Amino acid sequence: MAEEKKFRQGDEVEWKTHGTTTSGTVEEKITEDTEAAGRTVRASEDDPQYRVVSDKSGRDAVHKPDALRRASD
Repeated sequence: MAEEKKFRQGDEVEWKTHGTTTSGTVEEKITEDTEAAGRTVRASEDDPQYRVVSDKSGRDAVHKPDALRRASD
């Protein structure tokens, strides 16, 4: 079983967007269905997602833990 990636508010992270790497900051862990980043996010305690803010654009995005990595990794 793969170890779950856990992030906290303020963590610097990176993710792939349209073939490029984008960096930003974790704003919150989402653990229930909600509206975020302009869409409905399906999440739970067992399947969380993270709201991040891009350093470059300042826009919100929501990603599953597997899509994120710590900027220092």
